[in-house]
Amino acid sequence: MGGTFNPVHYGHLLIAENAYEQFQLDQVIFMPTGNSPHKDDSQVLDARKRLEMVQLAIADNPHFSSSDYEISKEGVCYTYLTLQHFKHNLPDCELYFIMGADSLAYFASWRCPDEISRNTTILAAVRDGLNMEELLPIQKHLLETYGTQIRFINTPNFSVSSQIIRNRIKNFHTIRYLVPDVVEKYIKQHKIYLP
Repeated sequence: MGGTFNPVHYGHLLIAENAYEQFQLDQVIFMPTGNSPHKDDSQVLDARKRLEMVQLAIADNPHFSSSDYEISKEGVCYTYLTLQHFKHNLPDCELYFIMGADSLAYFASWRCPDEISRNTTILAAVRDGLNMEELLPIQKHLLETYGTQIRFINTPNFSVSSQIIRNRIKNFHTIRYLVPDVVEKYIKQHKIYLP
């Protein structure tokens, strides 16, 4: 499960837990992005702090783990290279890539979507009021164009985003019940996301 995790929140954890359960996964590896081609890095917190928050958030879940693979790499991190790395290091494993279904609309613009499709099955989390009727033609198009195998994660709609959390912190509003207590404590201790 790749993501900026800026910061990690209960929405991320819900998606990961539902993916684990519905697709009988052995492990969900949370991988904070390094230098993402899709994000403005000036708005992204230091990668090590994002990883530390992820590690705190998942510490009590035995089927969650984390990886610093992308944040340890120099330059821009592309998903296809990350998947090649894991395919090489875990040759006997079937890989799944968990992402938001909203990203399917621009999946074709990612670097080497055919290579991503060869190495993984995409588990797409439908959230934020996305309409399945709009997603099914995208699913069909990606299958026909790149051979992309896409499965949809059935997950409760927990309408929160990292940006909402950062804005709440900047405006001195509570983030309780949006992030795990240990993450809230970490944010307060390190005085991050403040104006």
